[in-house]
Amino acid sequence: MTTTTVTPAAPAAVRQGTQIRLEHVTKDYGLAVPAVDDISLTIEPGEFMTLLGPSGSGKTTTLNLIAGFETLTSGTIELNGRDVGKLPPHKRDLGMLFQNYALFPHMTVAQNVAYPLRERRLPKDVIRQKVADVLELVQLTGRDDNHPSQLSGGQQQRVALARAIVFDPKALLLDEPLGALDRNLRGALQAEIRRIHREVGSTFVFVTHDQEEAMNLSDRIALFNTGRIEQIGTPEQLYRAPETLFTARFLGDSNVFELDGGATGSSVGWDGATWAVDADTVAAHPGVLTRAAVVVRPEDVEIVRTASKLPSGVNSVPAIVTDVEYMGSYRTAMLALGPSGVKGRARIDAFDSALTRGDDVVAWWRPQRQRVVAA
Repeated sequence: MTTTTVTPAAPAAVRQGTQIRLEHVTKDYGLAVPAVDDISLTIEPGEFMTLLGPSGSGKTTTLNLIAGFETLTSGTIELNGRDVGKLPPHKRDLGMLFQNYALFPHMTVAQNVAYPLRERRLPKDVIRQKVADVLELVQLTGRDDNHPSQLSGGQQQRVALARAIVFDPKALLLDEPLGALDRNLRGALQAEIRRIHREVGSTFVFVTHDQEEAMNLSDRIALFNTGRIEQIGTPEQLYRAPETLFTARFLGDSNVFELDGGATGSSVGWDGATWAVDADTVAAHPGVLTRAAVVVRPEDVEIVRTASKLPSGVNSVPAIVTDVEYMGSYRTAMLALGPSGVKGRARIDAFDSALTRGDDVVAWWRPQRQRVVAA
């Protein structure tokens, strides 16, 4: 499903960036399906928009189309209302940050950062001041004369980020810039990118396949699936209110119950059980969902020993504990759900060590905390 959401999501204080509008954009390499298949998307000024999806879903191709590194098969791309679909990359005035940094090894930090300013033939004193300002922004003051080989991976990425924003581009495009870094360093640089986005106030378009990274950084996320946009929304909207089973499974862990006979009214059936449906939890799809699934997040599932201990008004299913994993701040109870033994999980308190493998239990959740989606 291709969705265009134009409601601003970035805070009002950072609205001076560039609007990027894609209308019916397609990139077809002549394969079985287009790499990008008729997508429409509006990225608001100053917004941090993430293009998220698995490998081959079209997110990087879309970024390259915006940058001008790929040519459109059809559709339009506009920057602040100006059609740039036929402009070469250097005339679009966009910053680009890659995963591999692309720093010049023979140049110092200051020379690397100054490169786009020298290409634009700015006066030397202006270049000197702009380089000093941006190195302070990325917290690399004093590293001016170092070469890339003298810096850590995280510092090199900061140099690349400084070079990408030093000339005040209309927008910054980031192609999996943290993919080569270890987990702890990625977390630190995520915080830096978020801070710099707030301070610069520019439009950021970020590509990643990492769901946690997308949820941590983004104002909104466009989730890609086989060349199309599956859903657009804030991280919370995609997590709490997925419209399709693909979205529910891609963002976070889910207990998935594919329903008998779809979803047609105020109740649904699964594996002999009948569950109540709250109308507000049904994904907005035209007509009746003939193939549907109930999705419940692990943190919304509770466990009791017997059905007699169930609260009133809840949905429930018998289960067998197949394992208990200790995760530090919580435990995860791995479950075989219902007569068919569908794999599921529930998040329980870290100090709850009473459950053991083989226990017969009842898993339950409130109808308001489930989501009924197209399967």
